[in-house]
Amino acid sequence: MALNIEVERACSVGATLGEGPVWIGDALWFVDIKQHKVHRFVPETGGLDSWTAPAQVGWVQPLASGGMLAGLQSGLHRFDPATGAFDLLVAVEPHASGNRLNDSCVDPNGRLWFGSMDDGERALTGRIYRADARGIAPVVDGIAITNGPAVAPDGRTLFHCDTLRGTIHACDIGDDGALTGSRVFVQVDPAVDGYPDGPIVDADGHVWVGFFSGWCVRRYAPDGSLVAKVRLPVANVTKIAIGGANGRTGYATTAAKGLSDEDRAKQPMAGDVFSFDAGVAGQPAFEVQALGLTLL
Repeated sequence: MALNIEVERACSVGATLGEGPVWIGDALWFVDIKQHKVHRFVPETGGLDSWTAPAQVGWVQPLASGGMLAGLQSGLHRFDPATGAFDLLVAVEPHASGNRLNDSCVDPNGRLWFGSMDDGERALTGRIYRADARGIAPVVDGIAITNGPAVAPDGRTLFHCDTLRGTIHACDIGDDGALTGSRVFVQVDPAVDGYPDGPIVDADGHVWVGFFSGWCVRRYAPDGSLVAKVRLPVANVTKIAIGGANGRTGYATTAAKGLSDEDRAKQPMAGDVFSFDAGVAGQPAFEVQALGLTLL
């Protein structure tokens, strides 16, 4: 198991709750949920552009029709980086004012998968949704903090984290997008290992998971065995994306949320973005294809 992987700070941004990294073109896009920020970082130049969202923002993904789709607490928005405008498309959970959208991915077929969660991080009100041309449908429920989903390169397996319970689940994806065969992929003890946060799947089908309060990113083989652990100098590691000029650089978002003043003094880089050699390519940033806005 690889342990001594060198990590360096790539971008000093001081996020309260950095999340949702995705590599698009020559840049890393990510958000700061609590500061309502969308960030775009270009490693080649060191440039950092930022936009303010009208509510807590969990993620952004590229749209095939142009522009970007953003998951806000208030629902799905079309986001135009050129103007900074966020236009509401649909309120996903208008009945659940205590929930917010948290994490997402786009699969090789252009379907969007995203989760909601209790903003208070306790009630089992979180769901995972599938969104495609037919509309937006809940596919998993009864989770306080959802993270992921993430989809394997062949589009046949979906992974998602039940963060508070320390469980990483795997499900089979049918041709119609239905989920079956839900099973425990990895189980950890949060009191010992930290909480499994955002997952991604690399080009080889291995699953990378950031660990909140765990000081690390872990890489799991398709059979669930731990094959690599990358230690970071901050406790709250939320998620990685793989990209960069060589296509094999890991970029990890982190969070200062929940740290005491004493913790912050010991972790002055908490909330920054870190990079390391992932040793493997990531998947492309797939674009969201036709998106029906009916809640199913």
